[in-house]
Amino acid sequence: MSSESDIAIAVVRRNTEEVQGKGDWDLFEELFTDEFVDHTPQPGTTADKNGVRTLYQALRRGFPDFRADIQWQIATGSMVTTYKIYRGTQTGPILGIAATGRTVEFETVDVMKVEGGRITDHWGVGNLLKMLTQLGAVTL
Repeated sequence: MSSESDIAIAVVRRNTEEVQGKGDWDLFEELFTDEFVDHTPQPGTTADKNGVRTLYQALRRGFPDFRADIQWQIATGSMVTTYKIYRGTQTGPILGIAATGRTVEFETVDVMKVEGGRITDHWGVGNLLKMLTQLGAVTL
């Protein structure tokens, strides 16, 4: 029998690999509760389920080959922390930046809470400055 932590890790991994990485929107609906709360929403999104769907879809439009390579995951009960590296080639607009054809790679650390096999909450920090620099939108 799987522990609560094992189940939570499996749910978060499916979100990363199948929803973020492949755009499986039906699975998105299964994995996220309607009461989902994003405690660190990105610019231009809301802190609810619709907001995270909007973010994921914008990333897939901007980077059709978008994928996340999970480096490690650890869970304590229902809380899963994931360190991953996002990669993709920008062929569509993202964050107000027209398509550049450039490839990006940036790190993210997420914490997701999973209850009853579904994601209820999210906290995260992404290295968006690195992405914006790689797209040429910011120079340092």
